[in-house]
Amino acid sequence: MSALVIRDLRKRFGTTDVLKGIDLDIDSGDFTVLVGPSGCGKSTLLNIIAGLETATSGEIEIGGRVVTAVPPKDRDIAMVFQTYALYPSMTVRQNITFGMECRNVPKAQQAEALERVAKLLQIEPLLARKPAQLSGGQRQRVAMGRALVRDPKLFLFDEPLSNLDAKLRVEMRMEIKQLHARIGASIVYVTHDQIEAMTMATRIAVMNQGEVQQFADPDTVYNRPANLFVARFMGAPPMNTIPATLEGEGDRPVVVIGAGEHVVRLPAPPSIGREWLGKSVIVGIRPECIAEPTRLFGSSTAAGLTITAPVEMTEPTGAETIVVLRLGGQKVLGRVAPDIRLANGALATFAVDTRKLCLFDPQTERLIA
Repeated sequence: MSALVIRDLRKRFGTTDVLKGIDLDIDSGDFTVLVGPSGCGKSTLLNIIAGLETATSGEIEIGGRVVTAVPPKDRDIAMVFQTYALYPSMTVRQNITFGMECRNVPKAQQAEALERVAKLLQIEPLLARKPAQLSGGQRQRVAMGRALVRDPKLFLFDEPLSNLDAKLRVEMRMEIKQLHARIGASIVYVTHDQIEAMTMATRIAVMNQGEVQQFADPDTVYNRPANLFVARFMGAPPMNTIPATLEGEGDRPVVVIGAGEHVVRLPAPPSIGREWLGKSVIVGIRPECIAEPTRLFGSSTAAGLTITAPVEMTEPTGAETIVVLRLGGQKVLGRVAPDIRLANGALATFAVDTRKLCLFDPQTERLIA
């Protein structure tokens, strides 16, 4: 059974179309992440699901029930906000149980739910404290606890980690993912952080300009992006996208990048149609597919394909070194081991893993192979 179904959802503010026909079908138990740049419509979509905004047109089902015109309190949802939205004058215990008191839940049931959630989130020692006495991570746990005591059909998270520092974001990311694994809840989670999307989601909806560009599992979104926007948005650093042409060479076409002394030829993906021979394409290659010659890609060394290219700049990150190099005259990013030392301006040899090359149509920007 689907936890959430959205059909042709549209939202207009004045003359501006913010959502342009959103269609999503989210299964029970899914952890779905809405990700995209600022202004893409993801928070507006979440607010419409919650009932905090009214759609211009379209339909929303939660748990098999049409809720398009149903007030927020009757949608059987729980929402965790970016700002925590805790009552400063109440203790943690009171913050978590307040909603149940408003719904006249029996005291014994409130106590049972509080004990269960406090143990689950490991906040038992905090129940007598007030929000001002808590760290950011502890406040976020309390905000999640207030949602969890409801046991709703759908949880909504609106950028809940954006106010935390980098270390705490990583810790809370793992906690939320573990929490989802334990309770099997249906979650819709909004973020602009692609790392959060990749590490937490069972499925990702990549949004841009009010439209869903791709809705798939993280592996598919990363390795087979539906279009150039997804390819360039997902990944840190993002996928290299390079103008090229497709030429016939033996049984398998080749991707030709650059010209003259800067030309580079790479084997094209086997799925490319021969109708593309002689035409312009955009080739996509992830930075981790350009590495030191000794790097093992899977069980092989990239089928022996190596290139020599000038190094423009290096960026050591500790775990790896990002290299800016020229591939066929085009500036691209590669990733090498942290102990590799490359001098700016020097020629260096790189291995290229061509198994995950993507080809895009320059006109439509859609994936073609």
